[in-house]
This record gives sequence, C-alpha cells and structure tokens, in this order.
Amino acid sequence: MNILPVHQILQMAFCNPPTLVPSLSSFPLQFQFNFNRNLIRPRFPTITMATKTDDNDNPTKFVTFLGKGGSGKTFSAVFAAQHYASAGLKTCLVIHSQDPTADYILNSKIGTTPVTCNDNLSAVRLETTKMILEPLSKMKQADARLNLTQGVLEGVVGEELGVLPGMDTIFSALELEKLVGFLRKKTTKSNPKYNFDVIVYDGLSTEETIRLIGATGKSRLYLKYLRLLAEKTDFGRLAGPSLLRLADESLNAGTISSGYNGQLSGEIWDKLEQTLEKGSSFVTNPELFGCYLVMNLNDPLSLNSALRYWGCAVQAGALVSGAFGIAHSSYDQKHLETAKITFSPLPFAPFTPVSFSSPLNWEDIIHNGHFTDAQDLLTASKSGSSEHMQSVTFDPVNKSVTLFMPGFDKTEIKLYQYRGGSELLIEAGDQRRVVFLPSQIQGKVGGAKFVDRKLIITMRS
Repeated sequence: MNILPVHQILQMAFCNPPTLVPSLSSFPLQFQFNFNRNLIRPRFPTITMATKTDDNDNPTKFVTFLGKGGSGKTFSAVFAAQHYASAGLKTCLVIHSQDPTADYILNSKIGTTPVTCNDNLSAVRLETTKMILEPLSKMKQADARLNLTQGVLEGVVGEELGVLPGMDTIFSALELEKLVGFLRKKTTKSNPKYNFDVIVYDGLSTEETIRLIGATGKSRLYLKYLRLLAEKTDFGRLAGPSLLRLADESLNAGTISSGYNGQLSGEIWDKLEQTLEKGSSFVTNPELFGCYLVMNLNDPLSLNSALRYWGCAVQAGALVSGAFGIAHSSYDQKHLETAKITFSPLPFAPFTPVSFSSPLNWEDIIHNGHFTDAQDLLTASKSGSSEHMQSVTFDPVNKSVTLFMPGFDKTEIKLYQYRGGSELLIEAGDQRRVVFLPSQIQGKVGGAKFVDRKLIITMRS
C-alpha cells in the first residue's frame, strides 16, 4: 500500500476566517480501491403501498434517475412509471424538458396539464413559462390584502415575463413540492389533481436534479444567516416583518394561518428550520425517496459518469437506491459484471435491450418476465446494506469520522474545519457538505486517509 502525504489530497483549514494550510505532510494518507468481487446483490422485501385515502395518510413516493445524457434516463423513468401504475399505484410521470422522447415511448402527447396514458398512469410536462404565473398570482392576491407595494405588483403582466437562468430549477421545485409534499403535508382535498401515490421525475439534466435534491439541506445555512440579518440589523427589523407576512400570505393563499403574529419571532424561524429539516430527511428515507443511477453498459464513459453522479448525490445528502444498466444492443456479459463490481454494494439490475423501431407494447414489457430484476429493484424497500451505504459514520472509541465518497479522485477532495472543531466541511464534485460532529469526537483534525472510496478522518482533542 502506498503512503502519500495528505497535502497532495486534502487542503485543510482551521480558522475563523478560514485559511488553507499549505502542507500537512505529517499526516499519512492511504489510497486504495478494493472492490470485493464476491459481494452478492442483496434481496429485499417489496413495499406495499396502500391506495391513498382522502385524509392523505399515505405519503407520496418520489423517484428520479441520474446519469449521462443518452444513457437511458427517460426510458428508465417511463419504465418505472409503468411499473408502479401496473402495481395499482396512482402514478404521475413528470417531464421537465422539451425533448419529445417520453411522448414517443409512451405513445401519448404530454402537455402542461396531466394527461391520462393508461390505468393509474398520468403524465405532465413542466414548462417554466407556465409555472411562473401561479406564484405571481398568489403574490398579487396577498399584496392586494396587505397593500405592501401600493398596487405596483398588480401591474406586472406574468405573460410578459421570460425565463432567466436558474428559474427552471426554482419553479420545478415549487411544482414538485405541491405534487409530493417534501416540506409540508399536501392538501389533496383542495387540490385533487395532486393526489398521487408515486411521482416519477425526469428532470432537465442530472446536475439540475442533484441541485434540486440537495436544495433543502443547503438552504438551512442560508436561513441561519438570514435570521441573523433579520434579528441583528436595523434593515432586517424594519423590512423583515412585512416581507415575511407577504411570503406567508402568498404561500397559504390567505386560507391557512401559519401562526404569524406580525413579528419576526424565534418561533417562526424555528418553524422554517424544521420545515427545511423535513425536506433534508425526505431524501434519506428509502420508502419515500428513490434515486437510481442509469448507465449504458456498452459505453465506459456512461459508466464513469454514473459513478461520478453517485458521489455527487451522496455529497448532496441523498441516499442512492440502486443502479440500472441499459444496453441499446447486445452486450458482453463481462460488461455487466464489471458494472456490478464497480457499483457494489448498490443493488444492480440490467435492462433487456428494447427495440424502438415501433411503438412499445408496455403491457408485454411489464409482464413478459424479462425485466424482473429491474422491477424488483424498483419495489425494494431498502437500498442496500446499511453498513456500507451510510454516507457518514462516527466512531467515538477511535475518535474518527468515515465519509463514503464514491466516484471522486483523491485530489478532488478538500476538507475544512470551522467553529472550534464542532463540524467539518467537505468539498467535492461542486458540492459542499457540512458534517456536524458529536461531542465525543469534536476537536481538531489529527489525520486523514482515503481507503476503498471512504475518507477516514481521525480527530484529536
């Protein structure tokens, strides 16, 4: 095993403000990939989701796919939607793209309002130009009651507004929140069109989907600083109550009281923090959230991209549920075995090649028995061995923290430490992840090593 100086791999900061330490060569870092070829894909019991009742006791499951463009994400999304619908679950396929591939695969014209494709299956296309209008209308209604803008907002014509960079993700998040209820309980009685058991999402791109997955977790730090700004500055104390009231009225459309009392009280900020915490925990619950990697077994670049996106999703705070291998033509069995080993310990399922030369017969595809492994993976209630799949584990006895970081090179990881040793900041894959340390482990970093896709950090008092 090669011993390398840690400064070739990690840059650390112990600071306020942070500074990068130029050399920590006294810390050895071991680098080794040790794929166990004897690992066997685990089998899990299937989930049985009851039909949703009017009181909305059963939460909606959210399923999405990550992979390189052209790897088969859209086909996987349509297959998953057909699978859940055939199992009797009311399912909606949500497409956020102008690509007509899903229309062709489903043999249906997908519009901006849900269209019924077959029993239990609907499909809808999100268009940001349309999604802008409803939030603006709610803001206008709230402003009419509060008179904060003195009629200026009423003069804004929503149909004139174009889409700016970044707005696609923001408005798709708002629409998905209504469909799924990441942050709060859905009101399906007043919005029956949002009453689904499963939402399958095919987003604009894998990068945008990962940003969406990690949005609530990343927003918590912004909320913390906004709270300080609102409570500690003259501007915040002056403008904060009015802005908060406008947001509250807009979100609740004047029909639901959130307990707003005209002041920026600590209880309101605590409630916002709890809401974001609920969204963060949603993406780590395998019974509510399914995130699957997709790759083309004939393309090594597709496999490498899926491995990278696995690491990015983990950095975003998500639990990845499994991986699918798609072959657009016949493939060597060796390719399948290589993919299974590379993505171990994730459960892995191959797709039998499908011809797109004619409209697909989904009844035959779902019931012909050729896709049993893929269907088992979609209905699995757990995502893998908890010992291997935990993204962060703490060892109080040895005062160490282990971070699971697949898909990253040792030179891409940066480690920072703030706030007197109570937390760590890990930067990799254009994602930053904050790890809060339990009291038994808190202290300064004493050493680090990278072994078998895991970053092991030893703390010292």
